[in-house]
Amino acid sequence: MEDVRLTPICGGPVDPTVAHRRRWAILGVLVISLLVVVLDNTVLNVALRVISDPNEGLGASQSQLAWAINSYTLVFAGLLFTCGVLGDRFGRKRTLLIGLAIFGLGSLASAYAQSPDQLIWARVVMGLGGAAVMPQTLSIITNVFPSEERSRAIGIWAGAVGLALGIGPPVGGLLLEHFWWGSVFLINVPIVVLGMVLLVVLAPESRNETAGGLDPLGVLLSIVGLVLLVYGIITAGERSSLADLDVMGAILAGIVILVLFVIHEARSDHPALNVRLFRNPQLSVAIVAIMMMFFAMAGVMFFISFYWQSVREFTPLQAGLLVLPIAAAQIIVAPLSPTLVDKFGPKAVGTVGVLLMVGVLGSYSMLSLDTPVWLIELAFFLQGCGMAMVMTPATSSIMAAVPPEQAGAASAVQNTVRQVATAMGVAILGAVISTTYRSTMGPHLSDLPLSPEARHTAGESIEGTMGLVGRLGAEGQALIAPAKDAFLSGMHLAALCSMSIGLVCLVIVAIWLPRRVGRADGGAHGGREAAPSSIGQSEEDLDPRSSDRSPERIRAGSSE
Repeated sequence: MEDVRLTPICGGPVDPTVAHRRRWAILGVLVISLLVVVLDNTVLNVALRVISDPNEGLGASQSQLAWAINSYTLVFAGLLFTCGVLGDRFGRKRTLLIGLAIFGLGSLASAYAQSPDQLIWARVVMGLGGAAVMPQTLSIITNVFPSEERSRAIGIWAGAVGLALGIGPPVGGLLLEHFWWGSVFLINVPIVVLGMVLLVVLAPESRNETAGGLDPLGVLLSIVGLVLLVYGIITAGERSSLADLDVMGAILAGIVILVLFVIHEARSDHPALNVRLFRNPQLSVAIVAIMMMFFAMAGVMFFISFYWQSVREFTPLQAGLLVLPIAAAQIIVAPLSPTLVDKFGPKAVGTVGVLLMVGVLGSYSMLSLDTPVWLIELAFFLQGCGMAMVMTPATSSIMAAVPPEQAGAASAVQNTVRQVATAMGVAILGAVISTTYRSTMGPHLSDLPLSPEARHTAGESIEGTMGLVGRLGAEGQALIAPAKDAFLSGMHLAALCSMSIGLVCLVIVAIWLPRRVGRADGGAHGGREAAPSSIGQSEEDLDPRSSDRSPERIRAGSSE
């Protein structure tokens, strides 16, 4: 293990031998910290329908639900790199504790939000806390584990993500079965408190005396540009029009600001996002493949919860259990993917994975009111297999495309792009569903004696229509079948859009992803060495902020 002097936040120095002896307990605490951040998003997917219900939840519209997801994702993506640098500079344990506290407060505010707008802003706070938590967990692992045990520790860390994917939806459904919608956020609070107590007792402090500089202008440009772009896209879907001045203005302004962000980052000595890495074609191809797959999948996971609960009328618990095959497939296939990459190469494995994804995404365009559940479960399982088969070879290519001292920066680029792609997928595909739903339901609502505001709300989403049905009573029952058909039409179009993105990804992977992964220093290796973990994190991911710096030197943390 590295010669590291360690100091807790409160108290005297920690003997490195003691820290080494506690390393597996410390890993358990870090897994708890990671689990609460990842679990939150998977739990939320099951709760979307209830939150949109005007009687049981907040009556959130389709666009407000998209913002509830994207407000978290955009802040998380925009601050991920910067929070990593802050941890290096001011102490990883200290930053992790602050991040958990902020995440817990955001969760508490989300649980007791009285309006969709309050929920959106509370999710912003949660995104800030999550961005502070994620990079610190990996950085602390590298300080307490010797190199020969590090891959195993990362594998356990990565397994926590797979566990969250698996248990999140059923946990959310179970909570909604017995408590109000806010319980899906309130459950985070005791987990956060437990994690903070264990961190204070067990984990050492560490920091990097050569930590890189901050890039506040880059962070500001990225968040403002993305928020404007996403606002324009979501609002266009809400209004079924791109012609409005504020919609088109927001989209154009967002694009211009993001171009300025890229120019600034390319010239910065300490960029918030190292865009220079995109000059490497092998890395660029793999990043684009990951971005496209997460874009396509984000929209699918957004609408599938409404399909189960609003169209098929399953309970939240049943809906949560029904998505388990996706997580099960990733848990089964992800550990096998490095072996497949070693044997067949990243191009072959990645191409098969994308083919599976394209077929599954296309199949969602044929879902109906009475599609056999077992067929959908099979599609979910194949979706999870495809995702696992894409992530490992793509990540192998990314980590092999750069020299070791830049591996952390490459990982940060991958993680940030993945979050941005998720936000854009929810925004764009959600807008597709909203536009299709409104145009399909318009004739059915036009004959009813409704105010313009009530007609607009009822026409935006299936839950808006169902809320109107509840108010109209027997007279509104005639709207149920058209509402379900309208939602299915929007879902089918969104699925076809996702499949189209997948087909473009297939072409990119089949043509440009390398047959074998070659190291940036001239050697060659298989996917196992490049991507030892099940979610495509490399061993160098342990410092997701490093770029052209020498290996970090850790000095004793202060207790002030």
